[in-house]
Amino acid sequence: MRLGMIGVGRMGANMVRRLLRAGHECVVFDLDRAAVDVLAAEGAVGASTLEELAAALAPPRPVWLMLPAAVVDRVAEQLVGVLEAGDILIDGGNSYYVDDIRRAESLASRGLHYLDVGTSGGVWGLERGYCLMIGGEAGPVAHVEPVFQALAPGKGEIAETASRKDRRSTAEYGYLHCGPAGAGHFVKMVHNGIEYGLMAAYSEGFNILSRANVGKAGKAQDAETAPLRHPEHYRYDLPIADIAELWRRGSVVSSWLLDLTAEALGRDSELAKFGGRVSDSGEGRWTVATAIDQGTPAPVLSAALYQRFSSQGEDEFARKILSALRFVFGGHEEKA
Repeated sequence: MRLGMIGVGRMGANMVRRLLRAGHECVVFDLDRAAVDVLAAEGAVGASTLEELAAALAPPRPVWLMLPAAVVDRVAEQLVGVLEAGDILIDGGNSYYVDDIRRAESLASRGLHYLDVGTSGGVWGLERGYCLMIGGEAGPVAHVEPVFQALAPGKGEIAETASRKDRRSTAEYGYLHCGPAGAGHFVKMVHNGIEYGLMAAYSEGFNILSRANVGKAGKAQDAETAPLRHPEHYRYDLPIADIAELWRRGSVVSSWLLDLTAEALGRDSELAKFGGRVSDSGEGRWTVATAIDQGTPAPVLSAALYQRFSSQGEDEFARKILSALRFVFGGHEEKA
């Protein structure tokens, strides 16, 4: 199959490479012409304009967007002018599922099909494959299925789930048509909300391990510092990187995220190159907002989201208020 790919950054470029390896053809476009040239040298067809990209595809044209959510509408509107009725527009980025519902209805009125595909795999997807969560009409999904099959991991070495022996689904191969427009990004949204929670749990746990030696530090003893009642209980200089490696093997908390944690700690157990500012690209916020709409409790995911806000310095004024209140009602000076 010949597919158009718009947006060949970290994710898009490796998806093109995986498709090329599987024998598919890709026509690529990006505002960064150098990125297009790199893929053209690897076998893709480079396009200088959206019109050129559309002209290089056969109807019904499948065009995949790997773009920031904020620009998808603008590019989709530009594509309406160059695509034809029956063509298929695919958004593989991290769009808000509510936008997918609106977008699908708008494009359908112009004769175009729209698929939303939550794509997980990051920079490792080229080798591992991409987990694909798909929303949209069944017909276009079936038409593009060869692309999904090539991008997905396949069964690989993952053991079959014993309780599913009599049930067959493409989920076993790493891709799934989850439902109508928006369903793919809805599933991906919750996936990323869970990811926030898992990452927060690992980070908090390893932080506790890293401070298991606070009893050796000789903590300050003054009116502004809560005393450490039993410093003798906290005299462990734990091998953090080795513990991460240990937990990968037979532990119930093992996961790919733990594998990546062990890799990072193995390179530098102090993580000196990182400042601790953790960005959020929207999915965690949308997950928590959806939970509120539903009346569904999500305390762990909410706390993980707020932890990211805190890491970005968004609680600085709140901390100043707390410090000011302590000073006003008790005369407590801030400690340096």
